[in-house]
Amino acid sequence: MPLLRRARAVAVSAALLASGVLVAAGPASAHATVPADELPAATDCIQPGPVLRYLVVLDPGTSEPLANALVAGACGTTTGYYPQIGVAVAVSGDPGFARRIGVDRAYSAQADGMSKKTGAPARRKFDDEALSGRSSSGPADRTAEQWDMDLIRAAEARAISKGSPDVVVGVLDSGIDPTHPDLVRALDPALSAGCTTGVADPAQAAWSPTTSAHGTHVAGTIAAADDGAGTTGVAPGVRLASVKVVDDAGFIYPEYAVCGFMWAAAHGMTVTNNSYFIDPWVFTCQNKTGQSVVYEAVRRAVDYATGHGVLTVAATGNGAADVTRPGSDAQSPTNAAPEDVKPRPVDNSCLVLPAQLPKVVGVSSVGAAKLKAGYSSYGLGAVDLTAPGGDRKQPPAETGQGCVLSTVPAGYDYSCGTSMAAPHVTGVAALLASTHPSASPTELTRLLNTQAETLPCPADYDLNGTGAQDAYCTGYSEYNGFYGHGLVDAAAAVEGAQTEDGGRGGTQPPTSPAVTSASR
Repeated sequence: MPLLRRARAVAVSAALLASGVLVAAGPASAHATVPADELPAATDCIQPGPVLRYLVVLDPGTSEPLANALVAGACGTTTGYYPQIGVAVAVSGDPGFARRIGVDRAYSAQADGMSKKTGAPARRKFDDEALSGRSSSGPADRTAEQWDMDLIRAAEARAISKGSPDVVVGVLDSGIDPTHPDLVRALDPALSAGCTTGVADPAQAAWSPTTSAHGTHVAGTIAAADDGAGTTGVAPGVRLASVKVVDDAGFIYPEYAVCGFMWAAAHGMTVTNNSYFIDPWVFTCQNKTGQSVVYEAVRRAVDYATGHGVLTVAATGNGAADVTRPGSDAQSPTNAAPEDVKPRPVDNSCLVLPAQLPKVVGVSSVGAAKLKAGYSSYGLGAVDLTAPGGDRKQPPAETGQGCVLSTVPAGYDYSCGTSMAAPHVTGVAALLASTHPSASPTELTRLLNTQAETLPCPADYDLNGTGAQDAYCTGYSEYNGFYGHGLVDAAAAVEGAQTEDGGRGGTQPPTSPAVTSASR
Protein backbone atom coordinates (compact mmCIF):
# COMPACT_ATOMS: atom_id res chain seq x y z
CA MET A 1 0.00 0.00 0.00
CA PRO A 2 1.46 3.43 -0.90
CA LEU A 3 2.51 5.43 2.14
CA LEU A 4 0.04 8.27 1.47
CA ARG A 5 -2.83 5.82 1.09
CA ARG A 6 -1.84 3.93 4.26
CA ALA A 7 -1.55 7.10 6.32
CA ARG A 8 -4.93 8.43 5.22
CA ALA A 9 -6.61 5.05 5.75
CA VAL A 10 -5.25 4.88 9.29
CA ALA A 11 -6.45 8.44 9.98
CA VAL A 12 -9.95 7.60 8.75
CA SER A 13 -10.14 4.40 10.78
CA ALA A 14 -8.91 6.12 13.94
CA ALA A 15 -11.45 8.91 13.63
CA LEU A 16 -14.26 6.43 13.03
CA LEU A 17 -13.28 4.39 16.07
CA ALA A 18 -13.13 7.55 18.17
CA SER A 19 -16.54 8.75 17.01
CA GLY A 20 -18.24 5.38 17.34
CA VAL A 21 -20.84 6.15 14.64
CA LEU A 22 -21.63 5.03 11.14
CA VAL A 23 -21.85 7.21 8.04
CA ALA A 24 -24.48 7.42 5.35
CA ALA A 25 -23.43 5.95 2.03
CA GLY A 26 -26.13 7.52 -0.10
CA PRO A 27 -27.69 10.98 -0.37
CA ALA A 28 -27.88 13.03 2.80
CA SER A 29 -31.62 12.48 2.96
CA ALA A 30 -31.43 8.70 2.67
CA HIS A 31 -30.02 7.95 6.14
CA ALA A 32 -28.48 4.69 4.87
CA THR A 33 -25.39 3.45 6.73
CA VAL A 34 -22.36 1.29 5.96
CA PRO A 35 -19.76 -0.28 8.23
CA ALA A 36 -16.65 1.77 8.86
CA ASP A 37 -14.38 -0.80 7.17
CA GLU A 38 -16.29 -0.30 3.92
CA LEU A 39 -15.61 3.43 3.75
CA PRO A 40 -13.48 4.38 0.75
CA ALA A 41 -9.93 5.24 1.81
CA ALA A 42 -8.05 7.88 -0.13
CA THR A 43 -5.97 6.31 -2.87
CA ASP A 44 -3.45 8.03 -5.09
CA CYS A 45 -4.32 11.54 -3.98
CA ILE A 46 -2.94 14.10 -6.35
CA GLN A 47 -2.47 17.83 -5.91
CA PRO A 48 -2.26 19.34 -9.38
CA GLY A 49 -4.01 22.54 -8.32
CA PRO A 50 -5.78 24.73 -8.12
CA VAL A 51 -6.88 24.17 -4.54
CA LEU A 52 -10.64 24.65 -4.55
CA ARG A 53 -13.11 25.17 -1.73
CA TYR A 54 -16.08 22.81 -1.37
CA LEU A 55 -19.37 22.84 0.47
CA VAL A 56 -20.01 19.35 1.86
CA VAL A 57 -23.40 18.13 3.10
CA LEU A 58 -23.37 15.15 5.47
CA ASP A 59 -26.08 13.38 7.41
CA PRO A 60 -27.52 15.40 10.28
CA GLY A 61 -25.84 14.26 13.48
CA THR A 62 -22.49 13.47 11.86
CA SER A 63 -19.80 14.10 14.46
CA GLU A 64 -16.92 16.45 13.78
CA PRO A 65 -14.25 13.68 13.96
CA LEU A 66 -16.22 11.63 11.46
CA ALA A 67 -16.74 14.62 9.16
CA ASN A 68 -13.01 15.35 9.22
CA ALA A 69 -12.24 11.71 8.49
CA LEU A 70 -14.62 11.58 5.53
CA VAL A 71 -13.11 14.70 4.02
CA ALA A 72 -9.57 13.47 4.60
CA GLY A 73 -10.44 10.11 3.09
CA ALA A 74 -11.56 11.89 -0.08
CA CYS A 75 -8.24 13.79 -0.34
CA GLY A 76 -9.44 17.01 1.24
CA THR A 77 -8.96 19.11 4.36
CA THR A 78 -11.80 20.39 6.50
CA THR A 79 -11.53 24.13 7.16
CA GLY A 80 -14.81 24.47 9.03
CA TYR A 81 -17.68 22.31 10.22
CA TYR A 82 -21.19 23.13 11.43
CA PRO A 83 -22.18 20.03 13.41
CA GLN A 84 -25.61 21.50 14.20
CA ILE A 85 -26.60 21.05 10.54
CA GLY A 86 -24.06 18.54 9.24
CA VAL A 87 -22.42 20.92 6.77
CA ALA A 88 -18.67 21.21 6.24
CA VAL A 89 -16.38 23.55 4.33
CA ALA A 90 -13.36 21.82 2.84
CA VAL A 91 -10.48 22.47 0.44
CA SER A 92 -8.78 20.10 -1.95
CA GLY A 93 -6.40 20.26 -4.85
CA ASP A 94 -7.47 16.82 -6.04
CA PRO A 95 -9.89 17.06 -8.99
CA GLY A 96 -11.49 13.81 -7.84
CA PHE A 97 -12.51 15.11 -4.41
CA ALA A 98 -16.22 15.51 -5.19
CA ARG A 99 -16.37 12.08 -6.83
CA ARG A 100 -14.63 10.45 -3.88
CA ILE A 101 -16.86 11.92 -1.19
CA GLY A 102 -19.97 11.84 -3.40
CA VAL A 103 -21.20 14.26 -6.04
CA ASP A 104 -24.49 14.35 -4.15
CA ARG A 105 -22.58 15.62 -1.11
CA ALA A 106 -19.99 18.12 -2.37
CA TYR A 107 -20.06 21.22 -4.54
CA SER A 108 -17.46 23.84 -5.44
CA ALA A 109 -18.71 27.19 -6.67
CA GLN A 110 -15.09 28.06 -7.43
CA ALA A 111 -14.90 25.14 -9.86
CA ASP A 112 -17.79 26.55 -11.89
CA GLY A 113 -15.85 29.81 -12.11
CA MET A 114 -12.84 28.26 -13.84
CA SER A 115 -12.73 28.96 -17.57
CA LYS A 116 -13.07 25.78 -19.59
CA LYS A 117 -10.67 27.26 -22.12
CA THR A 118 -7.87 28.56 -19.91
CA GLY A 119 -8.53 26.97 -16.52
CA ALA A 120 -8.18 30.38 -14.86
CA PRO A 121 -10.81 32.18 -12.74
CA ALA A 122 -13.26 33.54 -15.28
CA ARG A 123 -14.63 36.92 -14.21
CA ARG A 124 -15.79 39.31 -11.54
CA LYS A 125 -19.48 39.63 -10.89
CA PHE A 126 -21.43 42.62 -12.12
CA ASP A 127 -23.20 44.07 -9.11
CA ASP A 128 -26.78 43.99 -10.39
CA GLU A 129 -28.19 44.25 -6.89
CA ALA A 130 -27.55 48.01 -6.68
CA LEU A 131 -27.95 50.42 -9.57
CA SER A 132 -25.86 53.30 -8.29
CA GLY A 133 -26.33 57.00 -8.91
CA ARG A 134 -24.02 59.91 -8.13
CA SER A 135 -22.23 59.84 -4.81
CA SER A 136 -21.98 62.98 -2.72
CA SER A 137 -21.83 64.07 0.89
CA GLY A 138 -24.49 66.75 0.46
CA PRO A 139 -25.93 69.06 3.13
CA ALA A 140 -25.88 68.22 6.84
CA ASP A 141 -29.47 66.97 6.99
CA ARG A 142 -30.67 64.95 4.01
CA THR A 143 -33.82 63.40 5.43
CA ALA A 144 -35.98 65.57 3.17
CA GLU A 145 -34.64 63.50 0.26
CA GLN A 146 -35.79 60.23 1.82
CA TRP A 147 -39.11 59.83 0.02
CA ASP A 148 -38.85 56.11 0.75
CA MET A 149 -39.20 56.73 4.48
CA ASP A 150 -42.30 58.85 3.86
CA LEU A 151 -43.79 56.00 1.82
CA ILE A 152 -43.64 53.58 4.76
CA ARG A 153 -44.43 56.23 7.43
CA ALA A 154 -41.09 55.84 9.16
CA ALA A 155 -41.08 59.27 10.80
CA GLU A 156 -44.45 58.58 12.42
CA ALA A 157 -43.09 55.28 13.71
CA ARG A 158 -39.96 56.88 15.15
CA ALA A 159 -42.11 59.32 17.09
CA ILE A 160 -43.43 56.32 18.99
CA SER A 161 -40.45 53.95 18.97
CA LYS A 162 -36.97 54.11 17.47
CA GLY A 163 -36.35 50.46 18.28
CA SER A 164 -34.54 48.77 21.13
CA PRO A 165 -30.78 48.18 21.45
CA ASP A 166 -31.70 44.69 22.64
CA VAL A 167 -32.62 43.93 19.02
CA VAL A 168 -29.64 43.03 16.81
CA VAL A 169 -29.97 43.08 13.03
CA GLY A 170 -27.41 41.10 11.07
CA VAL A 171 -26.58 42.73 7.74
CA LEU A 172 -25.37 39.82 5.60
CA ASP A 173 -23.73 41.83 2.86
CA SER A 174 -20.44 43.40 1.73
CA GLY A 175 -19.53 44.93 5.09
CA ILE A 176 -20.49 48.07 7.00
CA ASP A 177 -18.26 51.13 7.25
CA PRO A 178 -17.30 51.24 10.97
CA THR A 179 -16.39 54.94 10.79
CA HIS A 180 -19.53 56.36 9.18
CA PRO A 181 -21.03 58.93 11.57
CA ASP A 182 -24.57 57.71 10.88
CA LEU A 183 -23.67 54.12 11.77
CA VAL A 184 -21.04 54.27 14.52
CA ARG A 185 -23.60 54.19 17.32
CA ALA A 186 -25.57 51.28 15.91
CA LEU A 187 -22.75 49.03 14.72
CA ASP A 188 -21.62 46.39 17.22
CA PRO A 189 -18.09 45.19 16.32
CA ALA A 190 -18.26 42.40 18.89
CA LEU A 191 -21.10 40.74 16.95
CA SER A 192 -19.58 41.27 13.49
CA ALA A 193 -17.63 38.77 11.39
CA GLY A 194 -16.36 38.07 7.91
CA CYS A 195 -17.58 34.86 6.26
CA THR A 196 -15.84 34.96 2.87
CA THR A 197 -13.94 31.73 3.53
CA GLY A 198 -17.01 29.90 4.78
CA VAL A 199 -15.69 30.19 8.34
CA ALA A 200 -16.40 33.20 10.56
CA ASP A 201 -13.54 35.62 11.25
CA PRO A 202 -14.36 38.30 13.86
CA ALA A 203 -11.42 40.56 12.94
CA GLN A 204 -12.51 44.04 11.80
CA ALA A 205 -10.54 43.68 8.60
CA ALA A 206 -12.67 40.64 7.74
CA TRP A 207 -16.05 42.36 8.10
CA SER A 208 -15.27 45.89 6.91
CA PRO A 209 -16.12 46.87 3.32
CA THR A 210 -13.36 46.64 0.73
CA THR A 211 -14.65 46.76 -2.84
CA SER A 212 -18.38 47.48 -2.37
CA ALA A 213 -20.51 50.16 -0.71
CA HIS A 214 -23.59 47.93 -0.91
CA GLY A 215 -23.64 46.74 2.71
CA THR A 216 -23.16 50.23 4.11
CA HIS A 217 -26.07 51.47 2.01
CA VAL A 218 -28.31 48.68 3.28
CA ALA A 219 -27.24 49.31 6.88
CA GLY A 220 -28.16 52.99 6.69
CA THR A 221 -31.68 52.23 5.55
CA ILE A 222 -32.14 49.99 8.58
CA ALA A 223 -30.57 52.02 11.37
CA ALA A 224 -28.84 55.28 10.39
CA ALA A 225 -28.88 57.63 13.38
CA ASP A 226 -31.76 60.02 14.00
CA ASP A 227 -29.46 62.91 14.88
CA GLY A 228 -30.42 65.73 12.52
CA ALA A 229 -27.53 65.05 10.16
CA GLY A 230 -27.24 62.87 7.08
CA THR A 231 -29.95 60.25 6.64
CA THR A 232 -32.12 58.42 9.16
CA GLY A 233 -32.97 54.72 9.19
CA VAL A 234 -36.24 52.94 9.85
CA ALA A 235 -35.14 51.76 13.31
CA PRO A 236 -32.28 53.97 14.51
CA GLY A 237 -32.44 52.58 18.04
CA VAL A 238 -31.48 48.98 17.20
CA ARG A 239 -28.00 47.51 16.89
CA LEU A 240 -26.33 46.28 13.70
CA ALA A 241 -23.86 43.47 13.08
CA SER A 242 -21.74 43.48 9.93
CA VAL A 243 -21.68 39.91 8.61
CA LYS A 244 -19.65 40.01 5.41
CA VAL A 245 -20.77 37.44 2.85
CA VAL A 246 -19.68 39.23 -0.34
CA ASP A 247 -16.10 38.61 -1.48
CA ASP A 248 -13.88 41.13 -3.24
CA ALA A 249 -14.94 39.83 -6.65
CA GLY A 250 -18.59 40.48 -5.79
CA PHE A 251 -19.74 36.88 -5.29
CA ILE A 252 -21.92 35.43 -2.55
CA TYR A 253 -21.01 31.75 -2.60
CA PRO A 254 -23.19 29.31 -0.64
CA GLU A 255 -20.59 28.60 2.04
CA TYR A 256 -20.46 32.34 2.79
CA ALA A 257 -24.22 32.48 3.33
CA VAL A 258 -24.24 29.31 5.45
CA CYS A 259 -21.54 30.83 7.64
CA GLY A 260 -23.56 34.05 7.94
CA PHE A 261 -26.78 32.32 9.00
CA MET A 262 -24.96 30.15 11.53
CA TRP A 263 -23.11 33.16 12.96
CA ALA A 264 -26.39 35.06 13.32
CA ALA A 265 -27.98 32.12 15.15
CA ALA A 266 -24.99 31.65 17.45
CA HIS A 267 -24.92 35.34 18.42
CA GLY A 268 -28.57 35.92 19.23
CA MET A 269 -29.52 38.11 16.29
CA THR A 270 -33.20 38.93 15.85
CA VAL A 271 -33.36 39.62 12.10
CA THR A 272 -30.99 39.23 9.19
CA ASN A 273 -31.16 41.25 5.99
CA ASN A 274 -30.15 39.37 2.84
CA SER A 275 -30.05 41.69 -0.18
CA TYR A 276 -28.57 39.15 -2.59
CA PHE A 277 -29.07 35.85 -4.36
CA ILE A 278 -26.59 33.06 -3.78
CA ASP A 279 -24.06 32.59 -6.57
CA PRO A 280 -23.28 31.10 -8.94
CA TRP A 281 -26.85 30.11 -9.83
CA VAL A 282 -29.54 32.75 -10.25
CA PHE A 283 -31.96 29.85 -9.88
CA THR A 284 -30.65 26.95 -7.79
CA CYS A 285 -32.29 23.70 -8.89
CA GLN A 286 -33.08 21.20 -6.14
CA ASN A 287 -32.73 18.17 -8.43
CA LYS A 288 -29.49 19.04 -10.26
CA THR A 289 -26.09 17.66 -9.31
CA GLY A 290 -24.14 20.19 -7.26
CA GLN A 291 -27.03 22.61 -7.02
CA SER A 292 -28.89 20.15 -4.79
CA VAL A 293 -25.98 20.39 -2.34
CA VAL A 294 -26.28 24.17 -2.31
CA TYR A 295 -30.04 24.03 -1.76
CA GLU A 296 -29.79 21.54 1.10
CA ALA A 297 -26.96 23.35 2.91
CA VAL A 298 -28.63 26.76 2.72
CA ARG A 299 -32.03 25.32 3.66
CA ARG A 300 -30.55 23.68 6.74
CA ALA A 301 -28.76 26.87 7.77
CA VAL A 302 -31.88 29.03 7.38
CA ASP A 303 -34.01 26.49 9.25
CA TYR A 304 -31.45 26.37 12.04
CA ALA A 305 -31.36 30.16 12.31
CA THR A 306 -35.15 30.34 12.33
CA GLY A 307 -35.29 27.73 15.07
CA HIS A 308 -32.95 29.89 17.13
CA GLY A 309 -35.10 33.01 16.88
CA VAL A 310 -33.69 34.67 13.74
CA LEU A 311 -36.09 36.09 11.15
CA THR A 312 -34.65 36.02 7.61
CA VAL A 313 -35.61 38.82 5.20
CA ALA A 314 -34.41 38.59 1.59
CA ALA A 315 -34.65 40.42 -1.73
CA THR A 316 -36.39 38.60 -4.59
CA GLY A 317 -33.95 39.96 -7.17
CA ASN A 318 -33.67 42.42 -10.02
CA GLY A 319 -34.31 40.14 -12.98
CA ALA A 320 -37.88 41.38 -13.71
CA ALA A 321 -38.84 37.70 -13.69
CA ASP A 322 -41.73 35.73 -12.31
CA VAL A 323 -39.54 33.59 -10.08
CA THR A 324 -42.32 31.02 -9.61
CA ARG A 325 -42.33 30.35 -13.36
CA PRO A 326 -38.81 31.23 -14.50
CA GLY A 327 -38.75 29.24 -17.74
CA SER A 328 -35.07 29.80 -18.50
CA ASP A 329 -31.84 31.06 -16.98
CA ALA A 330 -29.29 32.65 -19.30
CA GLN A 331 -27.01 34.10 -16.60
CA SER A 332 -25.70 31.08 -14.70
CA PRO A 333 -23.14 30.21 -13.57
CA THR A 334 -22.65 33.87 -12.72
CA ASN A 335 -18.90 33.37 -12.21
CA ALA A 336 -18.26 31.51 -15.47
CA ALA A 337 -16.57 32.84 -18.58
CA PRO A 338 -19.18 34.30 -20.96
CA GLU A 339 -18.54 31.57 -23.52
CA ASP A 340 -19.27 28.93 -20.86
CA VAL A 341 -22.73 30.30 -19.98
CA LYS A 342 -25.51 28.66 -21.96
CA PRO A 343 -29.24 29.31 -21.55
CA ARG A 344 -30.82 26.46 -19.63
CA PRO A 345 -34.44 25.57 -18.93
CA VAL A 346 -35.52 25.94 -15.31
CA ASP A 347 -38.80 25.02 -13.67
CA ASN A 348 -40.42 25.79 -10.34
CA SER A 349 -38.07 23.39 -8.55
CA CYS A 350 -35.35 25.98 -9.23
CA LEU A 351 -35.39 28.76 -6.65
CA VAL A 352 -33.82 32.13 -5.96
CA LEU A 353 -31.91 31.55 -2.72
CA PRO A 354 -32.50 32.50 -0.01
CA ALA A 355 -35.64 34.50 -0.89
CA GLN A 356 -37.76 31.55 -2.02
CA LEU A 357 -37.00 29.24 0.89
CA PRO A 358 -39.80 28.51 3.37
CA LYS A 359 -39.66 30.70 6.49
CA VAL A 360 -37.94 33.53 4.58
CA VAL A 361 -39.72 36.87 4.02
CA GLY A 362 -39.32 37.63 0.30
CA VAL A 363 -39.40 41.31 -0.70
CA SER A 364 -40.17 42.96 -4.04
CA SER A 365 -39.58 46.61 -4.89
CA VAL A 366 -41.81 49.59 -5.67
CA GLY A 367 -41.04 53.13 -6.78
CA ALA A 368 -42.36 56.39 -5.37
CA ALA A 369 -45.73 55.84 -7.10
CA LYS A 370 -46.21 52.55 -5.18
CA LEU A 371 -45.99 50.61 -8.44
CA LYS A 372 -43.76 47.57 -8.87
CA ALA A 373 -40.35 48.70 -10.10
CA GLY A 374 -39.68 47.54 -13.63
CA TYR A 375 -36.56 45.56 -12.64
CA SER A 376 -38.16 43.87 -9.62
CA SER A 377 -38.73 40.14 -9.77
CA TYR A 378 -42.11 38.93 -8.55
CA GLY A 379 -44.30 35.86 -8.24
CA LEU A 380 -47.38 34.67 -6.38
CA GLY A 381 -46.15 32.79 -3.33
CA ALA A 382 -42.59 34.12 -3.62
CA VAL A 383 -43.25 37.72 -2.60
CA ASP A 384 -44.41 38.24 0.97
CA LEU A 385 -44.13 42.03 1.12
CA THR A 386 -43.05 44.99 -0.95
CA ALA A 387 -41.09 48.10 0.01
CA PRO A 388 -39.53 51.14 -1.66
CA GLY A 389 -36.44 50.12 -3.59
CA GLY A 390 -36.73 52.96 -6.08
CA ASP A 391 -37.43 53.25 -9.79
CA ARG A 392 -36.09 55.97 -12.07
CA LYS A 393 -39.35 55.83 -14.02
CA GLN A 394 -41.27 56.80 -10.85
CA PRO A 395 -39.42 59.84 -9.49
CA PRO A 396 -41.01 61.69 -6.57
CA ALA A 397 -42.20 65.19 -7.41
CA GLU A 398 -40.31 66.75 -4.49
CA THR A 399 -36.78 65.66 -5.45
CA GLY A 400 -37.03 64.10 -8.90
CA GLN A 401 -34.64 61.37 -7.75
CA GLY A 402 -36.29 57.99 -8.08
CA CYS A 403 -33.66 55.91 -6.29
CA VAL A 404 -33.14 55.49 -2.53
CA LEU A 405 -30.70 57.68 -0.60
CA SER A 406 -28.64 56.06 2.12
CA THR A 407 -25.17 55.83 3.62
CA VAL A 408 -22.05 54.73 1.76
CA PRO A 409 -18.46 54.82 3.01
CA ALA A 410 -17.45 58.48 3.42
CA GLY A 411 -20.82 59.85 2.34
CA TYR A 412 -24.25 59.16 0.88
CA ASP A 413 -25.51 57.76 -2.39
CA TYR A 414 -28.66 56.93 -4.35
CA SER A 415 -29.28 53.33 -5.36
CA CYS A 416 -32.21 51.39 -6.84
CA GLY A 417 -32.89 47.70 -6.37
CA THR A 418 -34.69 45.04 -4.41
CA SER A 419 -31.55 45.28 -2.27
CA MET A 420 -32.82 48.68 -1.18
CA ALA A 421 -36.37 47.42 -0.61
CA ALA A 422 -35.48 44.52 1.70
CA PRO A 423 -33.85 46.63 4.47
CA HIS A 424 -37.04 48.68 4.84
CA VAL A 425 -38.84 45.45 5.74
CA THR A 426 -35.94 44.42 7.98
CA GLY A 427 -36.14 47.76 9.78
CA VAL A 428 -39.87 47.40 10.39
CA ALA A 429 -39.30 43.83 11.61
CA ALA A 430 -36.75 45.23 14.05
CA LEU A 431 -39.32 47.73 15.32
CA LEU A 432 -41.83 44.93 15.77
CA ALA A 433 -39.27 42.84 17.64
CA SER A 434 -38.55 45.84 19.86
CA THR A 435 -42.21 46.23 20.83
CA HIS A 436 -42.93 42.46 20.87
CA PRO A 437 -39.76 41.13 22.52
CA SER A 438 -41.05 37.59 22.91
CA ALA A 439 -42.27 37.23 19.31
CA SER A 440 -40.92 34.30 17.30
CA PRO A 441 -39.88 34.65 13.64
CA THR A 442 -43.23 33.20 12.64
CA GLU A 443 -45.08 35.72 14.78
CA LEU A 444 -43.01 38.62 13.46
CA THR A 445 -43.80 37.49 9.92
CA ARG A 446 -47.51 37.40 10.70
CA LEU A 447 -47.38 40.90 12.17
CA LEU A 448 -45.49 42.24 9.14
CA ASN A 449 -48.07 40.74 6.81
CA THR A 450 -51.20 41.77 8.67
CA GLN A 451 -50.05 45.36 9.22
CA ALA A 452 -48.95 45.98 5.62
CA GLU A 453 -50.80 48.45 3.39
CA THR A 454 -52.84 46.53 0.82
CA LEU A 455 -51.70 47.13 -2.76
CA PRO A 456 -53.91 45.45 -5.40
CA CYS A 457 -52.63 44.38 -8.79
CA PRO A 458 -52.39 47.38 -11.13
CA ALA A 459 -55.09 47.58 -13.77
CA ASP A 460 -52.48 48.56 -16.36
CA TYR A 461 -48.79 47.67 -16.02
CA ASP A 462 -47.38 49.23 -19.17
CA LEU A 463 -44.28 51.05 -17.90
CA ASN A 464 -42.85 51.66 -21.36
CA GLY A 465 -46.04 52.99 -22.96
CA THR A 466 -45.93 50.40 -25.72
CA GLY A 467 -49.49 49.19 -25.25
CA ALA A 468 -48.27 45.81 -23.98
CA GLN A 469 -48.15 44.70 -20.35
CA ASP A 470 -44.60 44.51 -19.02
CA ALA A 471 -45.49 41.84 -16.46
CA TYR A 472 -48.61 40.06 -15.26
CA CYS A 473 -49.79 40.29 -11.68
CA THR A 474 -51.78 37.35 -10.35
CA GLY A 475 -53.67 36.96 -7.09
CA TYR A 476 -56.12 39.27 -5.35
CA SER A 477 -55.98 42.62 -3.58
CA GLU A 478 -54.79 41.36 -0.21
CA TYR A 479 -52.21 38.94 -1.61
CA ASN A 480 -50.70 38.96 -5.07
CA GLY A 481 -47.57 38.25 -7.04
CA PHE A 482 -46.36 41.86 -7.30
CA TYR A 483 -46.74 42.99 -3.69
CA GLY A 484 -47.47 39.93 -1.56
CA HIS A 485 -49.43 41.08 1.48
CA GLY A 486 -48.72 44.71 0.62
CA LEU A 487 -46.42 47.64 1.34
CA VAL A 488 -44.64 47.39 4.68
CA ASP A 489 -45.90 50.00 7.16
CA ALA A 490 -43.59 51.16 9.97
CA ALA A 491 -46.19 53.28 11.75
CA ALA A 492 -48.77 50.49 11.80
CA ALA A 493 -46.17 48.23 13.40
CA VAL A 494 -45.55 50.44 16.41
CA GLU A 495 -49.08 51.83 16.63
CA GLY A 496 -50.40 48.29 16.91
CA ALA A 497 -48.01 47.57 19.76
CA GLN A 498 -48.99 50.83 21.44
CA THR A 499 -52.64 49.80 21.42
CA GLU A 500 -51.82 46.33 22.71
CA ASP A 501 -49.77 47.84 25.53
CA GLY A 502 -52.68 49.77 26.96
CA GLY A 503 -53.61 52.47 24.47
CA ARG A 504 -50.83 54.88 25.34
CA GLY A 505 -50.95 58.01 23.26
CA GLY A 506 -48.47 60.76 22.48
CA THR A 507 -44.91 60.15 21.41
CA GLN A 508 -43.57 58.10 24.30
CA PRO A 509 -42.17 54.72 23.22
CA PRO A 510 -43.90 51.72 24.78
CA THR A 511 -41.91 50.02 27.48
CA SER A 512 -41.07 46.34 27.26
CA PRO A 513 -38.88 43.93 29.16
CA ALA A 514 -35.28 43.83 28.06
CA VAL A 515 -34.24 41.04 25.73
CA THR A 516 -30.73 39.67 26.01
CA SER A 517 -29.00 38.06 23.07
CA ALA A 518 -29.05 34.75 24.92
CA SER A 519 -32.83 34.80 25.31
CA ARG A 520 -33.58 35.03 21.61
